[in-house]
Parts: sequence; structure tokens; C-alpha cells
Amino acid sequence: MDGNDLKLFSGTANPELSKKVASYLKMNLGDIHIRRFSDGEVFCRINENVRNSDVFLIQPTCAPANENIMELLVIMDALKRASAGRINVVMPYYGYARQDRKDSPRTPISARLVADLIQSVGANRIFCLDLHAPQIQGFYNIPVDHLFAAPVLLNRLLKLVPNDRSKVVLVSPDAGGVERTRAYAKRLDCSIAIADKRRDAPGHVAEVNIIGDVKGKEAILIDDIIDTAGTMVEVSKVLLKSGAEKVWACCTHPVLSGPATKRIMESPLERVLVTDTIPTADKEAICPKIEVLTVSELLGEAIARIHRGDSVSSLFI
Repeated sequence: MDGNDLKLFSGTANPELSKKVASYLKMNLGDIHIRRFSDGEVFCRINENVRNSDVFLIQPTCAPANENIMELLVIMDALKRASAGRINVVMPYYGYARQDRKDSPRTPISARLVADLIQSVGANRIFCLDLHAPQIQGFYNIPVDHLFAAPVLLNRLLKLVPNDRSKVVLVSPDAGGVERTRAYAKRLDCSIAIADKRRDAPGHVAEVNIIGDVKGKEAILIDDIIDTAGTMVEVSKVLLKSGAEKVWACCTHPVLSGPATKRIMESPLERVLVTDTIPTADKEAICPKIEVLTVSELLGEAIARIHRGDSVSSLFI
């Protein structure tokens, strides 16, 4: 691909993904120097000309979220002051997406705050992958491309599920994920079930009931995020008690914080498919159940199409 007016830069949140995207586009990552001062402040310098260029900056705002968000803003400011023609922010994982509304008195809408920060610095376009709350698109007054990891995950699922799809059931771990699970089930031509769960504290599931028939079937949990893996593990146990022959899971964003890796290793889950929107190298090394699929080609193709002015939605038809 001709890189004369297309520039691809990466923050430090997920450099391996950025390198894969650059490889797909057959171009080099932009020359940027990023470092921390002794007090933790972020500094960056763009070491090449970006004047009037169409710049794509790849920076998922995963843990440490606050560090990566601030780094993103600093790089954007440097690009703007270097007269970049257009700044396209590529956020494969959108930090703070789970704080998208006021669900109790005197609480912030942090996802909107992140949107305000990014817009105020000068982003011209945002694109994200599998937003936890799709309504976040409405927090922006600039174009937002909401991409989906479904083509990548489905391609792997099609090779793993039994040919007899009557023996497969896709399970939504909560009511909010039913639409996502139904979309996967339509492509795989199989049934769905829903885990009705009740929490007694954040991150802790007190009770789970399965709605739907899972007896004698391979159950596959479909989610967008696995954080502490508490829900995923508890639901997998209930599925087996309800008669499922085996249980595995797939998700887009492997946050895998706290005890997540240990819980997955000790759980009845056969396999957990995730993508590389968030770095997981340290988790893979200690948890062989985790299988990572790359979304680099999906992101690279979306970047190429946006740069050319082609359709992005046709990627998902």
C-alpha cells in the first residue's frame, strides 16, 4: 500500500497488534518516541513529517487504563500540533465503556468523559471493536466506526463445532448479551440459551439459572469482555450441572484482571477463545486453555477502506 499520505502510529498499549496491522498494510509504523519522565509524566515526539497526512493512531485503552488514555491524548496533541491532516483514533478496546450511564445517584458517566477528552484534543474519527455499550457512539460528534470481531471468532468456531449443529448451543452469560449471541447462532445455525444471574456484589455472582435446553450439547459462552472471569466460570459450572456435555467460551476483549487466569485454569472450561485487542502474552504462558486470535487483518482492512473512502460495513455482511 502507498504510504505517502497514510501514516500509521502506535502507542505503547499494544505494540504487537500495531506491528501486525502495519504488516497487513505492507507499511512501516510511524517513527515516534514515547517515554516517561521520572515523575511518571508522558512525553512523546513525532520523528517524521505528518503535515496533511491521514494519520491512524492505534492505542487500546486497556490496563493501565489511565496511563494509556493519557498517552493517547498526548500523542494526539503532538500530531495535531504537527499539522496532521486527519487524526483517526483506533481503539480496539475502549476503556471505561462499562461506565456508560448513571445507574445509581451521584456517579459519573465515565465513558462520556473519555469521549469528551478525545474530541477536545482534536480527533477526527474514532473506530472501536465490539463496544460494551454501543450507545457510546452517540457520545461523539465525529464519525465513529463500530467494528465487530465476529468474522474472526466465527471463522475459528466453524472449525471447532460439531457438524451436527443440533448438538451445539450458544449461551449468553446475561440478558444484555442475547443480541450478540443470537447473531452468532444465526451464522452457526444452532440454538441459544441464556444465563439468568443475580449479583450480590460487583464481580460476584450469587445465583445462576439457565433458560433454554443445554442437555447433551456442547455449550459455548459468547461474551464481549472477560474481566475477572467470575461470571464465566460460575455459568460454566451451572451449564454442566444442567446437562451440557462440555463448555467453552469466546470473547473479544480478554481483560483477565485479578484472579481471572487462575479461575479459568481451575474451571471446567475446555477452551477460551479471545482476540488480541488487549495483550495477553503473560496470561497465555500460564493458561494453555486460552487461545488468541488476531484481529490485525480486520483492523488493517478497515483502515485501508477508511483511507480510500470505501465501505466498512461490507466487511461484516
